[in-house]
Amino acid sequence: MNLLRYPRLASLRCWTFVTVIGFCSLSSAQLRPETVATGLENPWGVAFLPGGRFLVTERPGRMRLVGADGKVGPAIAGLPRIAAGGQGGLLDVLADSGFEKNRTLYFCFSEPDAGGSANSTALARANLSADGTKLEELKIIFSQQPKVASRAHFGCRIVEVRDGTLFLTLGDRFSRKEDAQKLDNHLGKIVRIAKDGSVPRDNPFVGKPGALPEIWSYGHRNGQGATLAPDGRLWMNEHGPQGGDEINIPQAGRNYGWPVITYGENYGGGKIGDGITAKDGMEQPLHYWVPSIAPSGMAFLTSDRYGAAWKGNLFVGSLKFGYLDRIEIKGGKVVAEHKLLAEGRARIRDVKQGPDGLLYVLTDEADGKLLRLRPN
Repeated sequence: MNLLRYPRLASLRCWTFVTVIGFCSLSSAQLRPETVATGLENPWGVAFLPGGRFLVTERPGRMRLVGADGKVGPAIAGLPRIAAGGQGGLLDVLADSGFEKNRTLYFCFSEPDAGGSANSTALARANLSADGTKLEELKIIFSQQPKVASRAHFGCRIVEVRDGTLFLTLGDRFSRKEDAQKLDNHLGKIVRIAKDGSVPRDNPFVGKPGALPEIWSYGHRNGQGATLAPDGRLWMNEHGPQGGDEINIPQAGRNYGWPVITYGENYGGGKIGDGITAKDGMEQPLHYWVPSIAPSGMAFLTSDRYGAAWKGNLFVGSLKFGYLDRIEIKGGKVVAEHKLLAEGRARIRDVKQGPDGLLYVLTDEADGKLLRLRPN
């Protein structure tokens, strides 16, 4: 098709793949990105606080308070030791649903061992001081086991569930992918714990010999995005190797296949394992990407701030290609994808819906930004 003859189509810059999913790059005229804050070094996670304030983590190991006016405060004191380097550092952050009363927040990070030669993903709980300058009553409520000498695949997205428990995504640490199929470790898993770090009695592997009771689901590679759907179910995305990034709806006790089944291949080419994409007893992804987009933060839009067509859509950041993916879902299937913010080509690390119903994104750059997306 000669798009020059069809200017309206050319302005949309649409492609249709063999999967029959439309993939369109909508022009920036449909969104008005507004810079809330700049000068953030590789920001990773954002949480919303009362009074229009934000809490932002920086991967090198800092947490900052951003005022409603966009002013970035100094590094908050009281963080634990952090193994910053590679993909590791200070990662996701979540304000407790009762934050206005208890000032409690949760954050996950790469936790070094005593000698500093190995590390794993850990989840901490703390209270933010009244003046917002330091963390108080810090407690590590979960530490991934075993610790591994690796700088990759930490996972580390936190989701609070309506029953008051917490989900945490955990990577396979890259060099230990086979352990994602074993239940005696936390590598390549999603875990579910109570807010005090205890194990909920209804977790699927409680009381099962040889299985760690925190495990909710397994066979994951590197979960970089997670969110609750409007119906309360957990959704997550995970990085494949070369191709095969996935969206999954993790269910209790289910096996999501990595590294036995995958739609990706080894870096540089070649099959992984038997090179199969399906096997009995292993779940298929809701959706997968080939080539990889390197998905990151994800959020469902529940507000009507962008019109009826966008309400209920899923939004996923792309680190590799630098856009925000608006995903239409009907009947439990992905029916269309739309590239937003593609003109800027900035790595999108996190996306969340704010209390005002608008979408906010973090760009993963040395001079990272917190953006508010206004409808135009």
